[in-house]
Amino acid sequence: MTKPKSDKKYSSGFSFVEVILVISILAIIGATIGTFQRDVFSINDIISIGLVSQQEVRQAFKLMSSQIRSMSFSSIGAYPIGEATSTSFMFYDDIDNDGLKERLRYFLSGNVLKKGSLKPSGNPLGYNPADEVITDLVHYVANANTPIFEYYDENYDGTTPSLVMPDSLLSARLVKITIITDKNSTRNPGPLFMTTQISMRNLKDNL
Repeated sequence: MTKPKSDKKYSSGFSFVEVILVISILAIIGATIGTFQRDVFSINDIISIGLVSQQEVRQAFKLMSSQIRSMSFSSIGAYPIGEATSTSFMFYDDIDNDGLKERLRYFLSGNVLKKGSLKPSGNPLGYNPADEVITDLVHYVANANTPIFEYYDENYDGTTPSLVMPDSLLSARLVKITIITDKNSTRNPGPLFMTTQISMRNLKDNL
């Protein structure tokens, strides 16, 4: 007995709707992976910038702490502190132990904290500004209205108001240094705030 022929036709391929569905799913997966990778790179960038800023500030604090503590009169007899403002601090110290007192200057230029070092020369000795060597210390400084340098006398107890400069320059015995860094204020993790206090040991007169 012969089987009746069926009118149904079967196709071993994908229908148009199925193809579109697969493409859509793959597109969603690809977009998700791309977003994840972008977020990972962004987080890595943020962490890297933060670590670099921390390292720069810590190195600057270490350098300034050592030199400020041992400041002394210049090689031509000038007072140990040459300039003291909210964004710059100039003083004298023999940083290479050769008997000559370098003029050291820490100052903000744009958003970079810089160091200037000037060795005296000539006969008689003098400090020629043209010989100053300037190097970058901390980038992306964002102190805005927060002073980088604040100065206090020997009575500072943690709450004492800072001295008014330059009128009270001869009374300064301690400097408080605050550095805020922020490469991009519109992105996380936000500004990095670091501060330290350094006593001017060679200027102490209350011992």
